[in-house]
Amino acid sequence: MTDENIQTYWSAKTNNPGEWLQMDLGRQMEIKAFQINYADHKATQYNKAMDIYYQYKIFMSDDAQNWTLVVDKSKNDKDVPHDYVELTKSIKARYIKMENIHNASGLFAISDFRVFGNGLAEKPKAVSSFKVERNKADSRNAMISWKKQNDVVGYNIYYGIAPDKLYNSIMVYGDNSYDFRGLDKGTKYYFTIEPFNENGIGTRNKLIEVK
Repeated sequence: MTDENIQTYWSAKTNNPGEWLQMDLGRQMEIKAFQINYADHKATQYNKAMDIYYQYKIFMSDDAQNWTLVVDKSKNDKDVPHDYVELTKSIKARYIKMENIHNASGLFAISDFRVFGNGLAEKPKAVSSFKVERNKADSRNAMISWKKQNDVVGYNIYYGIAPDKLYNSIMVYGDNSYDFRGLDKGTKYYFTIEPFNENGIGTRNKLIEVK
């Protein structure tokens, strides 16, 4: 449900009202918005119809015992399988709970549940040992690698044909290498990388020139 992988999803056993999921952020964080991406698990109806809509409620808590209602979509009548909701005011909490009221078709299933905000702790340090090794046999390919960090959720790799034209980017989760196969032969490139976590974005590395 939180792995940012469109091929995986979480599912309840039914689509009944009252089915719920709960997320533990690990500590109190500042929460500003949500995005709920539903999964079509055992769905049988895909065309437009009057009952293709999603209704739910979202609660937040600091102790997983006392809950405060922060989003109420119990009267929603729109087809929003990738609903994005911004809170009118940011809220600090550790636990998040989503309760199903009406599911469009199939079981109550979520592909990804995104939480936007700030972890209220330290940003990650700059990446070390960043390398880009272009393949000598086929210069369209390059192996990008760096030292993995414990305080990082993911990395953004930026590249382009000039230091001020880093228009392309690659996002990598949970790894410290990327087998890149998208360069043009005979073209010089520039690469840099930045780490990110729930608290923000770390400093970008010094540019690497790759001929």
